[in-house]
Amino acid sequence: MRDLTERQRSSRLNRVHRNSLIRKALVVAGTFFVGLGVVGIFLPVLPTTPFLLLAAACYARSSERFYHWLLDHRWFGKYIQTYREGKGIPVKAKALSISLIWLTIFSSVIFIVHPLIVKVILIVIAMGVTIYLLSLPTLRE
Repeated sequence: MRDLTERQRSSRLNRVHRNSLIRKALVVAGTFFVGLGVVGIFLPVLPTTPFLLLAAACYARSSERFYHWLLDHRWFGKYIQTYREGKGIPVKAKALSISLIWLTIFSSVIFIVHPLIVKVILIVIAMGVTIYLLSLPTLRE
């Protein structure tokens, strides 16, 4: 058997749904998740990679064109590719994400949020996200 490119292998694995209504709903959902992923690039509390992975899953079942657009995208494709390959997150991205998470959380706790329980919940979320980010492999460039 001849060697297949990554794109050919992924096309074979991804089966586009037969029902056109479901395909349209999946394209809408995938586009929504891409939007959340874009917002997650700028808001450190919102994760980027999981939303882009959800978008890829939706596109894989609805449109090969959208699926390959996402995987080959200049910015988004790197998130998915490094995650799928288990390479991890670059050191700069980890440091920036963790710094922005804590800056945002502390700003919210000090200036915006008043109930103590909400402050505690925000700090616990920040701790959880920080632990998760630190547990991921670090990509050495």
